[in-house]
Amino acid sequence: MTITTFNPIFSLLLVSMLFTSCNGQTKSKRKNEMVVEQLSFTSKNPKLTKTQGTDQYQQVGCSLKDKSGNIWFGTTGEGVYRYDGKVFTQFTQKDGLCGNGIFFMIEDISGDIWFGSKDAISRFDGKKFTNISIPNTISSSFLYNNSLNNNPSIKNELWSMMQDRRGKIWLGTTDGIYCFDGKAFTRFLDINILNTSKVSLKWTQCIFEDKSGNIWFGSWVLANEGICRFDGKSITQYKPYGEGWVRSILEDKNGDLLIVTRHNGVCRFDGQKFSNFTEKGGIQNGSINLAFEDKAGNLWFGTELGSGELNEDGGLWRYDGKTFIRFTRKDGLCHNGVYSIVEDIKGNLWIGTRNTTLCRFDGKTFTTFSE
Repeated sequence: MTITTFNPIFSLLLVSMLFTSCNGQTKSKRKNEMVVEQLSFTSKNPKLTKTQGTDQYQQVGCSLKDKSGNIWFGTTGEGVYRYDGKVFTQFTQKDGLCGNGIFFMIEDISGDIWFGSKDAISRFDGKKFTNISIPNTISSSFLYNNSLNNNPSIKNELWSMMQDRRGKIWLGTTDGIYCFDGKAFTRFLDINILNTSKVSLKWTQCIFEDKSGNIWFGSWVLANEGICRFDGKSITQYKPYGEGWVRSILEDKNGDLLIVTRHNGVCRFDGQKFSNFTEKGGIQNGSINLAFEDKAGNLWFGTELGSGELNEDGGLWRYDGKTFIRFTRKDGLCHNGVYSIVEDIKGNLWIGTRNTTLCRFDGKTFTTFSE
């Protein structure tokens, strides 16, 4: 899928978050672009060590494995950590990162790592950060009753981020979907596409590209638009079981979509119909945060109920094609509120949880890697 008729309505704002640090240097790379070049970083430790004073409600909310085999962990208050197999290197605002609350991470086709905070993006090339502000405008038509976010002075917020196979960055924001081609932003719905359902695509919580090149958008509760598919020409809207809130999207090895919803569990979509996939396994519908498929084809689900502190609340679930099995703190899981899962090159799973805790699961034993 290629979009070729962009007419940008916003100029690119490339700005640097300027921080006073004896370790960093700020310089102009080219007109309108500033970079923060760092000679050393916040900390290096054998475990994920908190340095920013966050509380028990913060989390390791996103993770990824890069092309070099490093594992990255984004947190809601401690910046990001890179694990190279030996030590965790922490990056925070003082190192040039766009914020200490990082909610999204992607690796682009050139190997750079992108981090998304509430209102800005950082691109890291291995040596320096380049910080990019998202368009700072919100139109008055976000909600149909115009009761919220109708003040143009309210800052636009980032809610999701994805790079498609052709290299275009897709951003879900309070003001809708924006596309970034490396030079300029374009508001997606301003191009000539068929949108018969009249969706706004505002407050998009997740963006996903399937194996066929379709782009899928999962809506947060305020927009309540369910899941929408863009096939390159038109948008098709779905609301499985009437559900308007979609948390994450995964395509399994069979080509089916697993759609994590707020109230109806994980819905499997085979291209024609939806079915609740997780309820039969005993997972409570409102508890699921994410779905993940490992190299062996096992499906994993991160859940949380209540505080996540009690053994009966939340936990990690595995489906091997026949049986659902649940792991909790009594099995060694570091916390029952699970928010991210990533697999390393050896096949171990790294589980990010609430209280900014992290553990590794080798299939038999959980090992905690946070303190």
